[in-house]
Amino acid sequence: MRTRDWDEQDDDSPAGGTRERERALKEVRTVYRQADAAYAPFSCPASGECCQLARTGRQPWLWQPEWDLLARGRPLPPPREDGGCPYLDAAGLRCTVYADRPFGCRTFFCERIRGPARQPAETVGALLERLERISQRVAPALKAPRPLLDWHAEARVTADTEAP
Repeated sequence: MRTRDWDEQDDDSPAGGTRERERALKEVRTVYRQADAAYAPFSCPASGECCQLARTGRQPWLWQPEWDLLARGRPLPPPREDGGCPYLDAAGLRCTVYADRPFGCRTFFCERIRGPARQPAETVGALLERLERISQRVAPALKAPRPLLDWHAEARVTADTEAP
């Protein structure tokens, strides 16, 4: 039996409409589950080191629907003084949005990853292409993913201008 591929489902919603955005969020969750399955044989030391964005000089890049899923239904955290991911807990060790963490946080880039000799590059590439297709449906003007901290900073500016 074939698993449901949300990309192939017909929908008459206008691009960017509420129904289309809800569908996109479901699809992103499906992609995340598939990424988690691909990385199931691997393990991470769970040090939170990769979440220290300023220290590592690396951060996940997100497509529009990934940001929508991350920011949806939760308060926007302030930037961290230590330059870490704003979604880290106060101790800087645990992700507060683990279930909705971005694709880049699910696909290990730490040299301390443990598991089979080769990471699932082909699967990751296919899933990244799928994320791009999902994003193009809801945000056709966005031609590439953006760094997490760029999304966060833009959302902070919007929140500050909308505050009473």
